[in-house]
Amino acid sequence: MTKTLILLFHPHFSVSRANRALVEAAQHLPDTEIADLHALYPDGQIDADAEAARLVAADRIVLQFPVQWYSTPPLLKAWQDVVLTRMFYLDYETEGAKLVGRPLLVAATAGNVETAYAPQGVNLFPLTELLLPLRATAHRCGLAWAEPFLVYDARRADDEALKAAGDYYASRLRRLAAPAPAAAAA
Repeated sequence: MTKTLILLFHPHFSVSRANRALVEAAQHLPDTEIADLHALYPDGQIDADAEAARLVAADRIVLQFPVQWYSTPPLLKAWQDVVLTRMFYLDYETEGAKLVGRPLLVAATAGNVETAYAPQGVNLFPLTELLLPLRATAHRCGLAWAEPFLVYDARRADDEALKAAGDYYASRLRRLAAPAPAAAAA
């Protein structure tokens, strides 16, 4: 059985309409685990053993979070420091090597409109460029980078737009979980 692991890093999930819409759509997918890291570690003390085991048990990894000041929430960075440092620098042979080749999808929400994330926009850079440190991390860890799932204008989106975003997210997660087509015989 294959499993999609969604690691949710939202410091204020209870008031997030956009991330809640994504979680609500994803929670109905088979073989999908959603771990709310802020709920698991309200004091910020991450259990590296539990997180390493969670990653090793997953076939696909999703990092879901709101973009905050052009970056990830602090707990995601702390999680990387604790878990990925252990798995890929300290225990590579017994832990990190087990993740090589697994897909990584970033699912990020942004409060502003997409045009704000452009050279002529208020945020200067496309959101995909702001996520490059995560892409570099995926590369360093041998994870297969999937095109990010991005939701813009998350603060002002109406219920219909958030429902559509959730439906599209579920669709992306199903495609991520679909078996790769067999290579044609030469």
